[in-house]
Amino acid sequence: MPVQYKDYYETLGVPRGASEVEIKKAFRKLARQYHPDVAKDKKKAEEKFKEVNEAYEVLGDAAKRKKYDELGANWKSGADFRPPPGWESFSGGQAFRGRGGGGQEFEFSGTGFSDFFEQLFGSRMRGGAGGFGHSAGFEEEEFPERGRDIEGDIMVTLEEAMRGSVRTVNVRRPAGRSVRTETCQVKIPPGVTEGQKLRLAGRGEAGTDGGGAGDLYLRVRLARHPDFEVEDHNLIYEAELAPWEAVLGTNLSVPALDGRVNIKIPPGTQNGQKLRVRGRGLPQRDGARGDLIVVTQIAVPNKVTAAEQKLWEQLARESRFKPRN
Repeated sequence: MPVQYKDYYETLGVPRGASEVEIKKAFRKLARQYHPDVAKDKKKAEEKFKEVNEAYEVLGDAAKRKKYDELGANWKSGADFRPPPGWESFSGGQAFRGRGGGGQEFEFSGTGFSDFFEQLFGSRMRGGAGGFGHSAGFEEEEFPERGRDIEGDIMVTLEEAMRGSVRTVNVRRPAGRSVRTETCQVKIPPGVTEGQKLRLAGRGEAGTDGGGAGDLYLRVRLARHPDFEVEDHNLIYEAELAPWEAVLGTNLSVPALDGRVNIKIPPGTQNGQKLRVRGRGLPQRDGARGDLIVVTQIAVPNKVTAAEQKLWEQLARESRFKPRN
């Protein structure tokens, strides 16, 4: 079944030859613009935020970007698309093979990822079927066989990871010559982590000859945030400082997922120095929380006025600081 091609470069507004830095900068700008917490039209912003996140999920990952680029640059966004032959063998595509070699396609919606992403980078069958199946010498007799488990991806925002949520996910699967859509309620507990699998019992491939159904596993993909990186249960925030703030020290208000927090920048703060605010990160299973880690980045002005130029020159003459001894 064809899906609509997604031009991820167009989504982020960058050329195909864009650097990692350019891609990250474009993502952060758009993610801030469309973050549901700040946008006026929250429904529209939520969809755009998902699109931007999906594009960065691919282009911000060197391996995924390489595979995506192998499709070529001649596709138009919105055009009908089918994965090229053999794609499933190395990308984990979405065509599944059940017993007897029959093809089964499972499609997801409500996960935060498009059908295009799912076909190229998403769902897959896992493990062997349960039961005994058909063995040599038993062709005449049927044995119950459990359906295989299937896996998919679900995009979870950091706000959901903080507070938990319940999401509605639709699974479309073949039913004879037709397609049946099943609706599942997925509970996302607080503190979920990247790659964690949420299990929905009995929502996988149907069993045969009286065997039970397999399970559906949804792998958590934490949505990229314009302000934070995630490291275990810690949130990493880069705070830009003016040179004089780093030298003299200052008080700084920085964002957290549950409001802002004031921190003290000590005199003599170095570039890349880490300041830890305990208990303001993501929740853990034991009820504790990770930390907010503020990483200082000393910013230097690109241009200065004539008066500022004189002050910098005066500082250069009078300062005893020697960065290179």
